[in-house]
This record gives sequence, C-alpha cells and structure tokens, in this order.
Amino acid sequence: MIRAAALALILSGSAAAASDTVSARFADPTDRYGHAIMGDLPEWGRLCLTVTGRDTCITLPETSVFEDIAPRLHDLDGDGVPEAVVVESSFAEGAALVVYRLDGESLTRIATPHIGTRNRWLAPAAIADLDGDGAVEIAFVDRPHLARVLRIWRFADNALTHVADREGLTNHRIGEPFITGGLRDCGQGPEIITADAGWSRVMGSRLVGGRVEARDLGPFSAAAVDAAMTCR
Repeated sequence: MIRAAALALILSGSAAAASDTVSARFADPTDRYGHAIMGDLPEWGRLCLTVTGRDTCITLPETSVFEDIAPRLHDLDGDGVPEAVVVESSFAEGAALVVYRLDGESLTRIATPHIGTRNRWLAPAAIADLDGDGAVEIAFVDRPHLARVLRIWRFADNALTHVADREGLTNHRIGEPFITGGLRDCGQGPEIITADAGWSRVMGSRLVGGRVEARDLGPFSAAAVDAAMTCR
C-alpha cells in the first residue's frame, strides 16, 4: 500500500523516475468530473513525460480526466524509454487503462476499452511479465467497489490484448487515497496482492497457462498486506 511518505509525491501528481533521465507527472488539477473516488486527491487534465530534460505533454479534452494517483513508468516495449501507464476517465464512458508512449515529439495513446458508463473506475494492480513469456502484462481491478474483477492485459506490438480475468478480488475502497497491495516476487515468480471481494482475506494471484490462479494468504489487515508485499 502507499504510505504517508509517498503522499506528497501523489498529491503533486508525479511519478518516480524509472531512470535518471525519465519522469512523468500529471498537471492541471481539475474538479470538472467530480467523481472524487480517491477522496481529496484531484483529477487531472494534463500528462507530461520528461525524457532527458525535454517535456512531451498531452492535454485531455474537457470531457475527460486522468483519474489516478500518479503515472506509472514502465518500459513496456523494451526500447529503453519507459511508457506512462495511467487511468483515464471519460465523462460518458467511465475509466480505461491507457498507455502513453513517446513517439518522436508526441505521445501515442494505446488503451483498453472504457468500462462503458460515467463514474465507473478501475484500479491498477501490477505491471510485469506475469507469466514469463517475454511480454509485459498490466493488471487492474475493474470497478473495485462493484464488479471486483481482476483483469490482465498484455502489451505487445504496441497494442493491448486481453488475457484473463478473475472475479472476487479488489484493491480499493471509496475515498481512500491509495491502492491496496500490488506486485511482489518472493522467489517463485510475480504475484499480485489484493483483497478478496469482502475485504476479509489477503489474496495472491498469478497468471499461469493463460488463467489467473488465486490463493488465500490469510486474514486481511493493513499489517497483513504489508507483510505479504515484503514476503514476510
């Protein structure tokens, strides 16, 4: 989980640099959408990717916002320049998971479908090669307060392709300025830590043979999630 030491970073809309020369940040905080799913954290109208001191930015239309804690930087295509992974919400169609990659002097948008209706959100859970096939997967919980479905998409050939789903998992409660759990590797491969749908158990999920396998790691508490994330 995100702790107090990271909140100043979150509130600025910034992401930690994936290398010494690359960073990403949100800008132009706005209340034009007004969903406030993460409590007092703002929504954002602009994203900037900074590579070796040069900003490349995109400003959303008035009918969309970045509805996220901070951009996540990950080199999805192996070219040495990280992409920015964000949650972008349409006023009419709700949230989508979006990758922005640097393409010359502009940012190219690669996205999953929007959920389909206003005020429906998704919470990113992990970015990694989850099954060891050499391609990077992105996992998120679709509607963590309603549907509670862990969905996994694969990034390959500059496209996102759906891989697998698992129902009954969640990683966010309304109003919390953080996302619970995340990615861990305790020596047996990557595993996604979430809660179960009722917030009573800590769950670990792996992508195996094109399916999501989930296991119960014990009773849920903040301490238990911290222990799971640090392989204790």
